[in-house]
Amino acid sequence: MATSGTDVRDILDMEGMDRPEPVTKEAILSSDKKKKAKKSETLSVKKPDGMHRELWGLLWTDNKDAPPIIPTDTNQGYKQMKAKIGRSRVRPWKWMPFTNPARKDGAVFHHWRRVADEGKDYPFARFNKTVDIPIYTDVEYQQHLHDESWTRSETDHLFDLCKRFDLRFVIMHDRWNKEKFPHRSIEDIKERYYNISNMLTKVRATPGQEPKVRVFDAEHERRRKDQLIKLFTRDPEQVKEEEFLVTELKKIELRKRERERKTQDLQKLITAADSNVESRRMERKVTKKKVPQQQKMREGSMNPDTTGIKFADFKQSGVTLRSQRMKLPGSVGQKKTKAIEQVLDELGIDLIPIPTEDIVTHFNELRQDIVLLYELKLALANCEYELQTLRHRFETLAPGKVLDVGPVVMASTSPALDTKADSPSRTKKISETIDVVGTPGTPSRKRRAAIEQSNILKKIKQRV
Repeated sequence: MATSGTDVRDILDMEGMDRPEPVTKEAILSSDKKKKAKKSETLSVKKPDGMHRELWGLLWTDNKDAPPIIPTDTNQGYKQMKAKIGRSRVRPWKWMPFTNPARKDGAVFHHWRRVADEGKDYPFARFNKTVDIPIYTDVEYQQHLHDESWTRSETDHLFDLCKRFDLRFVIMHDRWNKEKFPHRSIEDIKERYYNISNMLTKVRATPGQEPKVRVFDAEHERRRKDQLIKLFTRDPEQVKEEEFLVTELKKIELRKRERERKTQDLQKLITAADSNVESRRMERKVTKKKVPQQQKMREGSMNPDTTGIKFADFKQSGVTLRSQRMKLPGSVGQKKTKAIEQVLDELGIDLIPIPTEDIVTHFNELRQDIVLLYELKLALANCEYELQTLRHRFETLAPGKVLDVGPVVMASTSPALDTKADSPSRTKKISETIDVVGTPGTPSRKRRAAIEQSNILKKIKQRV
């Protein structure tokens, strides 16, 4: 019975398992309280939401210590660190002398070194890199190296400095014997050395093998240094003048690129107009054949020089409306759309005609021609404005002279457009319907500015 009581206490986690006690109601109730207290203690600290299990395992310890602010070395861990002390004997060191092969005076120094390395070369001697300076003989100097501006003693002094300072020409120029020899610049020293080196390389080269020659342009080096000196000795006024010139140069280049772009655009327009005229002539000459209209449209769209409206080409499978081919694309601006409407209104053509196959094709071609005419007239107006501006500038710079530009077609002074302007029977041309400047009688900003500028110049001339 005692054994069974002990088992019951063990199962119920009750105290006093060593000595058997009778099972009572109070013992059972007190054991439940102890269990709850233990559970509350163990579950008092929970892992925060969102924190990884590995990180919580590093921060939380069994001792319930707070996590350290800085990394610390503790004994707790997977393995306790132990000092690894070698059991072999310490290598002996000795205070011994050594010589540096880079020194030619035979100086002896001392340092600590392992006994096993005694008698070996100085380890830092491998960093002693020397320049291979050529050596010439008396016969070679007399035959190949003689120069009127350099004496033999001066050349020997130069090569002695080259050996001492390893071709550091700035130091060689500073150590040059100015009392015994005339003054030489760094460029003169370099030029003399490289000339002798290249000449000895060519003389000693084996026949049939091209020698490697070092090129040094002394004149270029002198000009470069002179330019640097002039650049360094500039005053503030010269700096401002240079900045102003650079700014003006950028403006000139910008205007040049703009003129080139306008020239290319104008050339494209002229090419497109010529190609349209030639295509119309060929269509009149060619006999009527049953050619699908879509093939004609494809051939026309393959022309890279055509400009104007690019209508949508419905090549996808499915049902499409023929009227969709007459829809203007979004790339056409409001000004071109307005010009198209004005010309169609003048010609008495509906803005949305019946979309038959022939009408759709010819209607799109007509609107392309209208846009091309609009662009040509706009280019002509721009050329006219630029010509007027150049004429005003010429009259300002050269008073009393007239700028002769040859036969020029002017948009506003063309006789073909102004003849019989007051006659009621005169038919209005399509080009007059398109307005690229604005409403009649109201000049644009550019023309108004040009007129005001010319008036101011005239007033100034009258006062003078």
